Amino acid sequence: MPLSLKLIFVFSAIGVLDTLYLIYHMVKKTDVACWFFPREWCRKVQHSPWSKTLGVPNSVAGLAIYLLILTLGFFYLQGLVPFLSLQIIIGVGFLFSMYFTFIQAFVLRAFCTWCVISAINFIVMAAAAFVL
Repeated sequence: MPLSLKLIFVFSAIGVLDTLYLIYHMVKKTDVACWFFPREWCRKVQHSPWSKTLGVPNSVAGLAIYLLILTLGFFYLQGLVPFLSLQIIIGVGFLFSMYFTFIQAFVLRAFCTWCVISAINFIVMAAAAFVL
């Protein structure tokens, strides 16, 4: 298996865990842990109007895209889909992730640990899908 695909599998699996953690706290209506940033920053991001897109919580959409990436990766290994399908989904996820990072930096002026982890995941996956 090529290194690029290994990176995509590892970082999309991390993304699944990341989004499941966020969904758990969304359902329980509790605040997420906030490592590396002030606690109120994570709370601000978690409860902001930008935490949903078209009424869908970003964590739920994120889980769906990470699971789609994993599924397409397995299908690619079996020769059922072209690598381009992975590139498209990773590209879309990367663009959304960069958009939400921009919102955190310049609109909310607050960062959430879990959103930053997701952004790092998509940076690595995009590099693996488009550069390696």
